[in-house]
Amino acid sequence: MLIIPAVDIKNGQAVRLLQGDMNQATVYAKSPVEAARRWSAEGAKRIHIVDLDGAISGSTVHFEIIKEIILSVPVEIQVGGGIREISQIENYLSAGAKFVVLGTAILNNRSFFEEAVRKFPNQIIAGIDCKGGRVATSGWVDLSDENPVALAQQIGNSGIAAIIVTDIAKDGMMQGPSLDLYKEMTKVVQIPIIASGGISTLKDIQELNLISGVDGAIVGKALYSGNLVYKEIIQTLSADS
Repeated sequence: MLIIPAVDIKNGQAVRLLQGDMNQATVYAKSPVEAARRWSAEGAKRIHIVDLDGAISGSTVHFEIIKEIILSVPVEIQVGGGIREISQIENYLSAGAKFVVLGTAILNNRSFFEEAVRKFPNQIIAGIDCKGGRVATSGWVDLSDENPVALAQQIGNSGIAAIIVTDIAKDGMMQGPSLDLYKEMTKVVQIPIIASGGISTLKDIQELNLISGVDGAIVGKALYSGNLVYKEIIQTLSADS
């Protein structure tokens, strides 16, 4: 299972939010570039970048910082946040991003999402963020009536590379991931599921690793706080395999 450190960018700094609340942000690094370099140096093979300000505004805000990250680390970069136009996807991929993450567009602009997947097969990752069994959009601000598992089933065969599934209620809470949600999700799609939200212990990692179809896990606060150490995660996974 791929362990993917997160670098979330707000006001030009690397932060972590509590349950997706932009007003509850903890700054963990003044420089997102340095944060990415740290995870690369510790052995990460992929880093998850989110333009939080872009997610709220619905436009790319921190492209230059993210481009600098891409140029600064020799690892795969998946990037999301406020991407609503084909040109934005082209800009990120041209800058060297491996994957672009689309979330809000899946519900609010399905024709754009489908066009993106058609133009960039296996380079688009779908981000399904949910709370209380409902899919959230617009930087986790708006809750739709869409069920996350049903949405995954709708788009699972569209040509996307993977689905990131985030339980907002778990995010930043250090209380463990939504294992049942991931088990349910892997039953309806054949593509990789990337778990996100609440991952805080080696036991969490081991339990996710036991779910067939969960091929990756995004880890944020637990790494920044020192609750988890990247190298120890990799050693644990190697011992379990």
